[in-house]
Amino acid sequence: MLALVFKQEAAMRPRDLFKRYCSLPIVVLLSLFAIPAWSQTCFTSEDMDPATRSGLQTAASHYFDIVVRGDTAALKQNSISSVASNFAGLENTIKESQANLVGAHSSPRPPFLLKAEGTAPLPKAEFLCGVFGAGGQTSNSAEFIIPNLPPGSYGVVILDVTAKAPYTMSFVLQQQGTDWKLAGFFLRPTQIAGHDSNWFLQRARAFKAKNKNHNAWLYFVQGSDLAVAVPFMYTQFTDRPYGETQTVNRTDFPADGRTADLTAATGKTYKLSSIFPLAVGQDLDLVVRFQSADVSNTNQTFQENMTVMKALVIKFPEVRDAFDGIVARAVEPSGKDYGSLMPMKDIK
Repeated sequence: MLALVFKQEAAMRPRDLFKRYCSLPIVVLLSLFAIPAWSQTCFTSEDMDPATRSGLQTAASHYFDIVVRGDTAALKQNSISSVASNFAGLENTIKESQANLVGAHSSPRPPFLLKAEGTAPLPKAEFLCGVFGAGGQTSNSAEFIIPNLPPGSYGVVILDVTAKAPYTMSFVLQQQGTDWKLAGFFLRPTQIAGHDSNWFLQRARAFKAKNKNHNAWLYFVQGSDLAVAVPFMYTQFTDRPYGETQTVNRTDFPADGRTADLTAATGKTYKLSSIFPLAVGQDLDLVVRFQSADVSNTNQTFQENMTVMKALVIKFPEVRDAFDGIVARAVEPSGKDYGSLMPMKDIK
């Protein structure tokens, strides 16, 4: 069994881009296994029978009420066994989000029904839902790509949540007898720093028009991320910004597991491992992570962080127009890190 817990810092990046981030309140707990299989069928809301559609929506509404109440014990009791046995990540996320969900209301989107046949898990289950056009996705289509999915019937229900801040709350439900049990849970903000996906995408296009391609790429990534409710679900709404992201040249940024060199005024070259936007309150900061042999000397590491920040704005001065501050994080091979935040106006 493999239990996946996704957290976000920013990004969402269809397909391979989803691997990058892990820090804002988002959770997914989806229990999946691994081995070969047979066929996959998807039913849109219009395709499924009324009883199934009603059952999915009723179950999602019931689980929504449980989440808003913070009754994690009841949610665990209504989960499939593999989720219940790996429940800590999901429970923590619900507790962390509780204050933001007080008085929340939800509106369901049309659900999907996924049927995976066979006697063993599918290494890569692919579901094509609705009608696709000559150019691919249409406004009513969707694609799901799920690794190591056990045979069974699954429902995907996305709720638009009105709360202190807007969210999507999504449930993956697995049919067991006459019940729909929780097999996956996603809670994702649809705004950061007060701005939604469209705002970031419009800003990205404006940056691109001014040849500020690094800002454009970072804003396309953030806009793409906010468009996503479920990381293994692809729609016209998520694919379009992803395609725009690929049109921006940013080869001197780290990406897809590739580092990038940043040479400071001191002559020292730093290996950048990732760079991405992060909302801190109402500010939008830029996070840059770089490789470090040792972060135990915090005074020295703080100076290294400051050096990296200064080198970054010298090499990419356009970021001053797009971000309120920079967070530099020195990261040891062990994964231990040390970070420093500096407002953009104070980086000289």
